[in-house]
Order: sequence, then structure tokens, then C-alpha cells
Amino acid sequence: MKIRRAEIKDKDKIMDLLLQVLTVHHNGRPDIFKAECRKYNDSELSEIIADDNRPVFVAVDENDDVCGYVFCIFQQHINDNILTDIKTLYIDDLCIDETKRGQHIGKSLYDFVLDFAKNSGCYNVTLNVWACNNSAMKFYENCGLQVQKIGMEKIL
Repeated sequence: MKIRRAEIKDKDKIMDLLLQVLTVHHNGRPDIFKAECRKYNDSELSEIIADDNRPVFVAVDENDDVCGYVFCIFQQHINDNILTDIKTLYIDDLCIDETKRGQHIGKSLYDFVLDFAKNSGCYNVTLNVWACNNSAMKFYENCGLQVQKIGMEKIL
């Protein structure tokens, strides 16, 4: 397995994986997430793939077929009233094809992102995970992530 920057040729497989992620979220919270749609349309995904401030990495097999992805976003709050100027790499989305799970591809992608963030001068790596996604929460805890903040809700 190899990890590299996503390319336009990867869009179709990335779109399939985006649907897998949405399905997990829709099944956990159908009151929030729509069924059978994707987070980005074709042109949005093309823009993101080309954007160095929003790097997307893919894990590919020996045939260069995408097995998983990680979407990242550089964040920094320069001269904010209350936040320091630290540079953060935010993991916006991480998905491994459901047929490839259990092969440590997610851990490899996560470790790659940690190295990328360090080499990019980041102070930390952050992400959000939905409480209904128990397998993702367990995965991130096993990777050594700790709770930074907690979002709460009251459904009316």
C-alpha cells in the first residue's frame, strides 16, 4: 500500500467512499444526515483536490486503486482575540473502503497525516467524530487522540 496526494483520476472512488461515510452518519443520525447524497459535488471535489490548504491523501493498492482517503484542512487563527496563533491540521474526513477495513489502512493514513502535519509546522492535529459512530471513536482513541472539546445538543 502507498499513500499519496489525491489526483483528479481518484474522484470516482473518493465519491464512492464519501457515500459510505454518509451512510454511516445517516444510519446513526437520520434526523441530521440525508440519505444517499455526498458531502461534495464533482466540481467542489476537484477544487479541494487542487487546494494546497485542503490536502487530500489517498491510500492506494498495488494497482493504484484507492482504498481510503483522508481530507485535511490547515487552520490558524492569526491575531484572534482569544486564541493563540498555533497552526493546526484538521482532519475533516477519513474513510477506508468497507471491503478493506481491518487491514490497518486507516492507521497508516492517520500516521501519514501526523508526519505531514509535523513537517508542515503544525502544533496539533484535530478532528471531530460523531457520537453515533462508535467504531470511529474507538479507532481514534486507539490512535491516541484525546477529547479536546465536546459538542452537546438538546433536541426540541
